[in-house]
Amino acid sequence: MIGILGGMGTQAGLDFCNKLAILNRGKIDQEYPLFLLYNKSNIPGRPESIGVHTSNLSNQKSKKKYISVFESLLKGCKLLQKDKCKFIVIPCNTAHYWYKDLKRRIKIPIINMPKEVFKYTKKTCKIKSKIGLLATEGTIKTRIYNEFFDKDFKILLTPKNLQKSSVNKAIRFVKMGNVRAAEKSIKPAINYLLKQKCKKIILGCTELPIAIFAFKSFKNVKSSKIFLDPNLILAISAMNKVKKNNAI
Repeated sequence: MIGILGGMGTQAGLDFCNKLAILNRGKIDQEYPLFLLYNKSNIPGRPESIGVHTSNLSNQKSKKKYISVFESLLKGCKLLQKDKCKFIVIPCNTAHYWYKDLKRRIKIPIINMPKEVFKYTKKTCKIKSKIGLLATEGTIKTRIYNEFFDKDFKILLTPKNLQKSSVNKAIRFVKMGNVRAAEKSIKPAINYLLKQKCKKIILGCTELPIAIFAFKSFKNVKSSKIFLDPNLILAISAMNKVKKNNAI
């Protein structure tokens, strides 16, 4: 059974579940994957809790924020572990800042979303290509994608003015349920990265695929030559792991 730690945000978690279902479309009920979604929407805000790591005691305020989010994430993972899930996925990019500490405290595997996106990109894109990244300021600041991509690719970001007026705004609109406004807001940031000749654009916040693909078919999402959808890539990785486990 797949353990899904959601609620960051709620629509992003549901989008992940929907993609799991669509990947198995056409099968009978009994052939769909077993999964447990914990929509833990009371986890403190991730971007505003980015600060020093717990090993650095120099900033007590930042440390307190880090620990607050970590303890909430850990509580969610422990519930999924207790309920007999075989592994955990977290459909939130920024939450992966806490990945290494969570992994130390949880006995079952946790699939690393940025790592899966990197592995997928290596299969579909030439080494040293320019890869655009649209994400929360928290995800950008923590460099959780740079950790995997910098050796083989060149990550490009939008300027600060576009980050605030386009990316942040689109994410906020999705959380508010105004997907049409989000779709319109994100376009200037996309156009900027395309002008920079990016071969791929990572939708590094799980609200962004909703903004871009909400009014398009799943076929458009899956066959997109430009966008890398971490939620979809994570769903594919989860299904591959389910198939592998069932084969054992």
